[in-house]
Amino acid sequence: MTTETVQLFVAPRSGWFAQRRIAALHRAFEQAGAAVLVSESVHERLEVDPRSTHVCAVGGDGTVRHVIDAVHRSGRNLSVSVYPAGTVNLLARECGYTRSPRNFVRRALNADLRAQHHTALVGGTPLVTCASVGPDSFAVAGLSSALKARIGGAAYLFAFGKLLIPWPRAKMTLSWGQNRIDCEAVYIAKGRFFAGPWTFAPEARALDPLLHVVSIKRASRLHFVQFAWKMLWGLPVETIKGVHSFTCTELTIGSESNVPLQADGDIVTRLPAFISVRRQATEFA
Repeated sequence: MTTETVQLFVAPRSGWFAQRRIAALHRAFEQAGAAVLVSESVHERLEVDPRSTHVCAVGGDGTVRHVIDAVHRSGRNLSVSVYPAGTVNLLARECGYTRSPRNFVRRALNADLRAQHHTALVGGTPLVTCASVGPDSFAVAGLSSALKARIGGAAYLFAFGKLLIPWPRAKMTLSWGQNRIDCEAVYIAKGRFFAGPWTFAPEARALDPLLHVVSIKRASRLHFVQFAWKMLWGLPVETIKGVHSFTCTELTIGSESNVPLQADGDIVTRLPAFISVRRQATEFA
């Protein structure tokens, strides 16, 4: 039997089906001998309970981002697990977390299965899986939270559709080490997946302390369609003219325009921005 005290961070307005799964998860932890503390993730600045020995993020990648921030601010070396219950669950997909409460708990409480994951920072905000600046981030900036609550991930497609006529394009500059390039869109992978089961950087892994970056020199509708087509079919995006890929640990994105940057499906800042791999890894169960 375990003596863990598990703090669950859950969304307060989950649907009835999600609530049933959360209740089952709660029972599974207790049946495994753990004490359970439940906290609602109602705002961005979450707080870790001093009694907690393990933290579980119940939700999507945005929830995971806030939980990781809370763990690092606590100054404690706590392990984190991710129960997939949000709109987008890219980290849970990469890590192979199951939705079965009993199997999930068995893994979360097994210290032998824990691994060190390297998240990144956008300024002071954690970046868990991916980020982008360009057509995607403009779409996320125009996303309706009410519509997202009703139709889930389809809300992103609706928001993107509204951009097809105005199609905003912004000039920006990427700087890393002694290198510098100009582009109109940039994608940053800290994990393998982007927007679902797709990837623009198949070698990216949450475990690796690297940023995988892909830039698009001209983000016209045609170039963007080419990029999306390659990504959806698992083809190398670097074969597109004007697309450049590289890895780094620190990246500066500059622009004269007030361009939004999305990370893990949420707007977290506007350009200019500095992104770096966090030196201290997070232990994921």
